[in-house]
Amino acid sequence: MTANDFIETKAPQLAYYGKAFLEDQLDYKEIQLYMWDVLEEWQHLTEMTPTMNVPQSDTEKVFWHLLHCFDKWPAWALRGNQFLRQQVDECCDYINIGGNLPQLCIGIRP
Repeated sequence: MTANDFIETKAPQLAYYGKAFLEDQLDYKEIQLYMWDVLEEWQHLTEMTPTMNVPQSDTEKVFWHLLHCFDKWPAWALRGNQFLRQQVDECCDYINIGGNLPQLCIGIRP
């Protein structure tokens, strides 16, 4: 599996979870469990293949930024702060349907 394959598989899942979280249909703990699973799989992938040599796509940047948001901010902040909520929503939309890269979206590989 390449880094691009990994992101193509995981990004839509994260966007789905992000939207469900914003709509109060998914508990924050479920996203945190997903986040740790993704990071564990990414670590395994980087041990097996030279993924760091491949440049990041915009989708990958948004994916890592969104994952970081769910790691950094507590649930109450993501749901209650309009800027954070909008950023999560825009990142999920970008992953799902494309368009313009969300502003202030700086995602890098762990």
